[in-house]
Amino acid sequence: MFRDLELRLLPSLATQPDALRDAAARAAGVSPSRVRGVTALRRSLDARPRSPVYQLRVRVWIDEEPRAPELLELALRDVRSAPPVVVVGAGPAGLFAALRLIEGGLRPIVLERGKDVRGRRIDVARLSRDGIVNPESNYCYGEGGAGTFSDGKLYTRSTKRGDVERILQILVRHGAPADILVDAHPHIGTNRLPRVVDAIRRTIVECGGEVRFGARVDGLVREAGAVRGVVLADGERVVAGSVILATGHSARDVYAMLDESGIRLEPKAFAFGVRVEHPQALVDSIQYRCERRPAELPPASYSLLRRVDGRGVYSFCMCPGGVICPATTSQDEVVVNGWSPSRRNSRWANSGIVVETTIEDARRLCGDGVLAGARLQASIEQRAAEAGGGLAVAPAQRLMDFVDARASTDLPSCSYPPGIRAAELGDVLPGFAAHALRDGLRLFGERMRGFLTNDAVVVGVETRTSAPARIPRDASTGMHPEVRGLFPCGEGAGAAGGIVSAAMDGERAAAAVLGVPYARGAEAVSARKA
Repeated sequence: MFRDLELRLLPSLATQPDALRDAAARAAGVSPSRVRGVTALRRSLDARPRSPVYQLRVRVWIDEEPRAPELLELALRDVRSAPPVVVVGAGPAGLFAALRLIEGGLRPIVLERGKDVRGRRIDVARLSRDGIVNPESNYCYGEGGAGTFSDGKLYTRSTKRGDVERILQILVRHGAPADILVDAHPHIGTNRLPRVVDAIRRTIVECGGEVRFGARVDGLVREAGAVRGVVLADGERVVAGSVILATGHSARDVYAMLDESGIRLEPKAFAFGVRVEHPQALVDSIQYRCERRPAELPPASYSLLRRVDGRGVYSFCMCPGGVICPATTSQDEVVVNGWSPSRRNSRWANSGIVVETTIEDARRLCGDGVLAGARLQASIEQRAAEAGGGLAVAPAQRLMDFVDARASTDLPSCSYPPGIRAAELGDVLPGFAAHALRDGLRLFGERMRGFLTNDAVVVGVETRTSAPARIPRDASTGMHPEVRGLFPCGEGAGAAGGIVSAAMDGERAAAAVLGVPYARGAEAVSARKA
């Protein structure tokens, strides 16, 4: 038999199998000799007490050998001769939409403007090493989407949008570590995620789907008021019954194409700011209240939020043991992001520190129109490029110097590969944003003693936190409310934020194409098409 129990253990005990078994036996009220195994079902670290503890949900196997949990079996089908559906974008929304279409008996044609993960890795390396941007293959564009080479964090609060467990199980089926099914804040790592993405593509192709790279969509095929396909950059028309649009939040040319085609968009608020990097040892000492992090504890992270003049200022995409990376998509702009390898073993910790901006802010600074937010993003990124001096070099300032609006005479070492250059970031950011960030950072320093230090560096700019526009869709059909056959989804539609929520939204879009509500699940989709 087995029993499921909740345990709170010091890390030194939670990470030792014999100590974990003894603690589980005590909690179950049995002799340790009767415990044949302990399986972790959920694991999170609570760093709030003086001594951090692991909160564990475990399955204790008593007088019985442990059984491995069964992974989800996808109801995949051979769709070689099935009706086609165009899926624009091979990020998590597009890839998971393709898998769900296959389960439902339709043939996905996935069109990706960038390269596959192997070719993309070369372009990302060249960008990091030489500052040379391939505008079609970079940290934002290419197989797997923006998350593939910027961390692979899987934590989401979007549980109402779909089945998080299903998404995680599909990732494990394709090579992700099984720990993501257990950890409260699961993480694959940039070094592992490309292999998972490659495996998902192979599944799609083996079932008869198609994945094409270097296939940028520049237009839509419209017949009788409905979208029936797309037009590629070389003029080729790819026609199908429906189009799932999953292009990600950085494809500003797609927003422009839709706007010029008379397809209604909506302005959307977003956030932007900077990326702040500390020595990881400093963050460890603050969060764990120790001089040196014990080996059984992971590199420490933080999550910060304050309000300044009615605006939220908050940490975003915190990367313990991570690296700042160039997320630019054009040579005349500088954009930064962050990622961590699976072991999170860099000597730095970095996080976006961003401020909420409104639709009115964008219009005030960049004029009217639905794309004012996109123009605001671009203008900040271009000022950052000018301040950096070219070839993806980023403007930077010591943290206390930025907070005090004081020029930095020199800069600390930094993980950002193309290099940093001392500049006044208050001249790069709009005035309201610089003011809010400075006040927010002061408040963060009151919460985390030691956070405000000139050993930390502020690197600009972090502008691609979410989409600057929304592509509307009907709540009942999943289609654009005025254009039949067009199913927007994922981060580019303004409907998701992160790998898991984008994947769930891609599945919802595919279910909408199939005419089956997402909540009914894959089994219902398969049954309808059988």
